[in-house]
Amino acid sequence: MTSATSPAHYLQRMPKTDLHCHLLGTVRATTFADLARRCGLDLPAGPEVIFRDINSLPPNPKLYEQTRIPVPRGRAADEPEVSYSLFQVSHWIAEALRDADDLTRITYEAFEAAHRTSSVRHLEVSFDGLPPHLGSLGYRGAVDAYAEGIRLAERDFGMSGRLIAAVDRSTSAEQALARVRQVVDNPHEYVAGIGLDNLETAGPPERFADAYRLAGEAGLRRTAHSSEHAPVAHNTITCLDLLGCDRIDHGYYVLEDDDVVARCRDERVPFLVAFTTSRRSWRPWRRASIAAMIDAGLNVVLADDDPGLFPTTLTDEYRIAAQDLGLDRTKLRAMALAGVDACWLPDNEKAALRERFLTELTELDALDALDDAETPA
Repeated sequence: MTSATSPAHYLQRMPKTDLHCHLLGTVRATTFADLARRCGLDLPAGPEVIFRDINSLPPNPKLYEQTRIPVPRGRAADEPEVSYSLFQVSHWIAEALRDADDLTRITYEAFEAAHRTSSVRHLEVSFDGLPPHLGSLGYRGAVDAYAEGIRLAERDFGMSGRLIAAVDRSTSAEQALARVRQVVDNPHEYVAGIGLDNLETAGPPERFADAYRLAGEAGLRRTAHSSEHAPVAHNTITCLDLLGCDRIDHGYYVLEDDDVVARCRDERVPFLVAFTTSRRSWRPWRRASIAAMIDAGLNVVLADDDPGLFPTTLTDEYRIAAQDLGLDRTKLRAMALAGVDACWLPDNEKAALRERFLTELTELDALDALDDAETPA
């Protein structure tokens, strides 16, 4: 029989925050299948097959020839013959969403899965612009539908949650500013901030200075995908200094510049990272990069990014940290608490969440000590 605090159970039961999670990327294969069949979505294969074969191909390899941690060039052993990119599948999921109840459903299921698989106590999910068939809802109607999913999850699972309005970096500066103005003009208690998504090579952070300035003036929190696809560290400095970000999504290529690493270490900039990616061939590189970030003393907080599509769970990410990187419980506990510090709850709620974490971690350790005492020598 497995003890209550075996390594696997301990990692699953550790309280966690998940602060870097794309809502469309949380959708389960079964939910997508249900939505796609209901609306008669024309797909090249069955939904279950598409989810099984998600594998985003790497961008131009010439960009990554001189990186400090070598980026793999070959195929991964588990790459399917026919691949479906993360962006393509996310587009199909958006196409299958047809009413407000669908938005509430996928939000609630995201929280349910995080609670059930990973003991997530606080979840922040980013949402894109309106799905193609939901223009009539408008921005506010969509946000209300997402928020209803969070309220139901808070009631059922004792969690807290917030929404992050995603800015698509493949759009123009003017379009990004319009997106943020929409957020600012329609304040909502559950929308805590904005994030900059999509391929980093599609839009440099400088393009979004005006949009981020408007968000900051309105009191919104700010984050951005940075140093993830562009193999440079200076984008992260731009995100911190020009965009006013208080945390960074990914950030692996900060390792290209020792001065940037030193600054980010000294300022305790939170980096929300995930070992698992839809680029299967890059997964070993991700692990090596995150290990190097931790070794460099950076403030690394684990996330799961697109858990329904990779697939992964936050517990899986913690398990990789424990088993592959050799992080002990003390370091994993510190990482979980760093997630509380980096979250976008109001200060009083954040303080209460930290106390909850400390209590639950103490209880887990007490169970662990009891198991050790009862185990025959």
